[in-house]
Amino acid sequence: MGLLTGEALAPMVVAVAIFLLLVDLMHRRIRWAPRYPPGPLPLPGLGNLLQVDLQNMPHSFNKLRHRFGNVFGVQLGWKPVVVVNGLAAVREAALQRGEDTSDRPPIPAREDLGFAPQAQGVVFAHYGPAWREQRRFSVSTMRDFGLGKKSLEQWVTEEAACLCAAFTDYDGRPFSPNRLLNQAVCNVIASLTHGRRFEYSDPFLCKLLGFVEAAGMDSPFLRELVNALPVLLRIPGMANKVLERQKDLRVLLDELLAEHRQGWDPTQPPRDLTDAFLGEVEKAKGNPESSFNDANLRMVVADLFLAGMVTTSITLAWALLLMILHPDVQRRVHNEIDEVIGQGRRPEMADQGRMPFTTAVIHEVQRFGDIIPLGVPHMTSRDTEIQGFLIPKGTQLILNLSSVLKDETAWEKPFRFHPEHFLDTQGHFMKPEAFMPFSAGRRACLGEPLARMELFLVFTCLLQRFSFSVPAGQPRPSDHGVSSFLVSPSPYQLCALPR
Repeated sequence: MGLLTGEALAPMVVAVAIFLLLVDLMHRRIRWAPRYPPGPLPLPGLGNLLQVDLQNMPHSFNKLRHRFGNVFGVQLGWKPVVVVNGLAAVREAALQRGEDTSDRPPIPAREDLGFAPQAQGVVFAHYGPAWREQRRFSVSTMRDFGLGKKSLEQWVTEEAACLCAAFTDYDGRPFSPNRLLNQAVCNVIASLTHGRRFEYSDPFLCKLLGFVEAAGMDSPFLRELVNALPVLLRIPGMANKVLERQKDLRVLLDELLAEHRQGWDPTQPPRDLTDAFLGEVEKAKGNPESSFNDANLRMVVADLFLAGMVTTSITLAWALLLMILHPDVQRRVHNEIDEVIGQGRRPEMADQGRMPFTTAVIHEVQRFGDIIPLGVPHMTSRDTEIQGFLIPKGTQLILNLSSVLKDETAWEKPFRFHPEHFLDTQGHFMKPEAFMPFSAGRRACLGEPLARMELFLVFTCLLQRFSFSVPAGQPRPSDHGVSSFLVSPSPYQLCALPR
């Protein structure tokens, strides 16, 4: 009987193997297209997964760049990916070919989060009318924010003051600033999306940030693996293992949205972005073509809340780390603050134009920290050409922003913290075209103006009030980041002494 079972199974095993081989060949046929970028030879089924460190993809891609040039192709599982490196190639892909390269690839791990099909949001939405409508709405709402009684700049300035008060409570004792920075930036986003802030001890805020911080510690290997081989998500329990913390976050944000909706009055001026979106939902009733619907509201708020919070707080953590590692730079920032603002009033965005060195330092923090080294993946919506290579429709593109921010031909000291990268010979601020931490083109970060405002106001407020130093007796912290999708500073503590 066992022999018969084996004989019966053998043809099935062969058939499955042949089927998988054909599927693999179908997915890799794109590499045989004329003028397709060069790259390492993929293995059946796995592609180049064994040749790429999924826990440090920027490092792997930089090594492949030296072998194959600025535009090369890899196969991640069954997924063909073209990696674009260097200023010229990235600018061509994002700007000159932007109409062809601004789509987003499907992300299987994200699609298992339970959002409705019509809920694309704004960060990961496919390039098309719905994305244009949501991006236009989000950008204009942030630009014109005066929906409530306070402007967005007032919200940021007042939150920076609360953050300074929290730093003062440590009375010069060593502490890690990360949680406080997360709380402050979370409150800025909450003011935009929900018109409110939380006390730093609020249980809801602590729970929310606990989920965010835990999600940041998830293995990037497992996430990238299921995106490369989405069939793995069908394994019982796999989706929960990969997405558990993201689902917890979604539930928590849904609670906040439901509470906010109860207090919404359509007859009153909007208090925040959520109110403005609900107003658009009312206007769009009966219009099936509109992207303003309840399902998309959840996604847009989640996109703005999560994307806007983590990136800015990590950048501020880099800024404070680099100040304790470079006390000479910190002293120059202190001197400029004293000359332009003094100690008698809070910093304002109007001060930035008269503070070239502080502005240069903030930009150099972003360049050196390089927190989103590979950006958010793109996908070609039609056949296109980059640097003479033919990129077929439906190919995922990775714009290696790190290769631009650390380009040895564009920066004098690409691997060192050097604020003079952003100063001319007369000491005036200048921004080289190789500075693109927010990416470029149609898919550039829509929250860039808010992020720039937060970075300047919060950083300047902290440096106005404190001198930061490495705690006595502790070793000098490392300036090497910890890689995941985002690059965070290695854990460190500092002392904040009132000036």
